[in-house]
Amino acid sequence: MECDYCERRCRLGPDSFGYCKMYRQEGGRIVERFPDRWCAYAISRVETIPFYHAWPGARCLVVGTSGCNFNCRYCANAEVVKVDPAGLADIMLDIGPEAMVAKAVKHGCHAIVFAVNEPTVSLPTLSRVAEAAREAGIAMGCLTNGYGTPQSTALLGRIFSFVNVSLKGLSPEFCVDYLSVPEAGPILRNIEALARTCHVEVTTPVIEGVNDHEMEAMADFLAGVRRDIPWHVFRLLPEYRMQQEHYPSIESLSAKVEAVKSRLDYVYFHNFIGSRWVNTHCPSCGAVAISRHSLGCGGDKLDTFFAAGGRCPSCGGPIALYGGHVAWNAKEVSA
Repeated sequence: MECDYCERRCRLGPDSFGYCKMYRQEGGRIVERFPDRWCAYAISRVETIPFYHAWPGARCLVVGTSGCNFNCRYCANAEVVKVDPAGLADIMLDIGPEAMVAKAVKHGCHAIVFAVNEPTVSLPTLSRVAEAAREAGIAMGCLTNGYGTPQSTALLGRIFSFVNVSLKGLSPEFCVDYLSVPEAGPILRNIEALARTCHVEVTTPVIEGVNDHEMEAMADFLAGVRRDIPWHVFRLLPEYRMQQEHYPSIESLSAKVEAVKSRLDYVYFHNFIGSRWVNTHCPSCGAVAISRHSLGCGGDKLDTFFAAGGRCPSCGGPIALYGGHVAWNAKEVSA
């Protein structure tokens, strides 16, 4: 059978598991090999994941499984996503949907966010978690590479109410050399589709001298979808097969961000200590609507939320937000 979860469309059998090795064919159906199995769960701030415009300040239960349908040269979680999932089976956590939601409630979390590997490889499990989360009033979000089929992307949009898509590059040469997929077309299509059904933010890990020349084209594409899509330009810290590469220049990339910032309402540049690009400014008057600080390497934190009611504190203009400000220790929040 042909797998219809991602655009690789692998042929699956009882003992042939495709590129991600997370699905197989059984009785004429595509089924998960490791349902309800997790590699990790941890508590994190929503800004660290990163989401800047979804439930600002929220405490999240960050979860992940194993496997991926990409092979990024710079993967930061290669020890989980680039090994055979069968080799992790003995150490993965067996947690059912209700038990996972109970953990979120126990730890005072306002949302569950899938953010360790690619959710497309575990959609049936995540669908069950989403049902339990809805009953508990817990929101669901995820990070995704956006390489799902139209059908699985529609399912992903029903499971998760807020999504951050990684738009890594545009050229076929980049996609083949750095991601091991032929082209970015499905990702662009899925960003457009998800933006019609849920809250979308986009992250671009920038590799200096490799994909930074595509920033203008990426900004133009996003503006054509929705001008108010928050765009996180990430200073890539090379990992996996790029460990010997130099770190990108903050000064050089800052200049490139400056050159494209007028094309979108919300452009951020982070993943380094002390970034001045992590505050949310009103697109109408420029006033600070949400202030944050960045400690680098995923250490973003909300400082002050000024946008009461989703409005600029200075001119009253709208600030694009999904959900309101949530105090870190708030007991509950409506999903």
